[in-house]
Amino acid sequence: MAYSTFGPVLLINAVLSVLLCQVPAALAAEQGGTTEKEFKAWLDYIRTTESQPHFKEFAHKVKQPSTTIVVDLKGTGNFTSIQKAIDSVPFANANPVYIIVKPGVYWEKLQIPATKDFITLQGHGRLKTFVVWNDTAASVNSTYLSASIAVDAQYFAAMNISFQNAVPAPAPGVEGQQGVALRISGDNAVFYGCAFIGHQGTLYDQQGKHYFRDCYIEGSIDFIFGDGRSLYQGCEIHVVPVAGSITAQSRSSATSDSGFVFLNCTISGTGVVYLGRAWGRYSRVVFLYTYMESIIRPEGWQNWGDPTRESTVYYGQYMCYGPGAGTDGRTPWSHALTDEEAKPFLTLDFIQGQSWVPLVIPGLRL
Repeated sequence: MAYSTFGPVLLINAVLSVLLCQVPAALAAEQGGTTEKEFKAWLDYIRTTESQPHFKEFAHKVKQPSTTIVVDLKGTGNFTSIQKAIDSVPFANANPVYIIVKPGVYWEKLQIPATKDFITLQGHGRLKTFVVWNDTAASVNSTYLSASIAVDAQYFAAMNISFQNAVPAPAPGVEGQQGVALRISGDNAVFYGCAFIGHQGTLYDQQGKHYFRDCYIEGSIDFIFGDGRSLYQGCEIHVVPVAGSITAQSRSSATSDSGFVFLNCTISGTGVVYLGRAWGRYSRVVFLYTYMESIIRPEGWQNWGDPTRESTVYYGQYMCYGPGAGTDGRTPWSHALTDEEAKPFLTLDFIQGQSWVPLVIPGLRL
């Protein structure tokens, strides 16, 4: 998929963005705080409450009747707003809810709270159904609050839909211009055939186990970032100016199981980028069987300005190809993986996905 495919939508965004009003400040309180530290503490707390369903309950509940809700801007469905459809899902939901979103550009900021698990958001194709907003870290005083869609629920799925943060490319040296298209903080989430479009900080893979399959991810600076434990399979990663780094994984300890794995992906675009920067001291990112255009810097990886991280990060490649995939010029502290070293990253086992991915999207060919 070429970047130019999204040109008409970007033009619409530029024209209509002036009409958008800011999200109320009360949103921060609903999400558990105004700082990321407060938010993570709140998220950990809410997940320990007895009202939250456990995995075994979900495995049983999927056999129960599901609910289908249709969203259509033209008024032929149950709602004209995706958020209103989400709001209609019962508190402490424990049954599958399918929200079918008809074609259109939905200018709204979406929040799926931790009390509404088992929601599937399904569009009519990522070139036909768009969710768009334009907050920045500066406009809402927080990167994680800038997301066009924020998902705190467990067992969430999105299919055939695009999520975009319409903030323009940041000027060199300007701070606070991170504009997140998706923040995913819930566990056991699947994204299939989706697109994530932005510039700096497009996809905030904050925490939890996630599976991205056949998705398109576009950005420029640290545009796949966070502390998630995620497998990206068959995805196209497209770099746009001003290019900086594809990933900024934030694993903070040697015992953490988080990390980003890119399997059978494609890296395309313009500019010159690092494969990743060491946002976390134990940052972990691996690319396997991935095609890389010549936009990759020869050294591949960057230590975030802290040489001490070079001995603790885990960065690797395995069987990658293309003009940007050569390992001869890579930093000496990255790895050209052996067959044995690559094994833990080649299947859904990395995210324990065999047990939950088929339940989140039944019928998905793994």
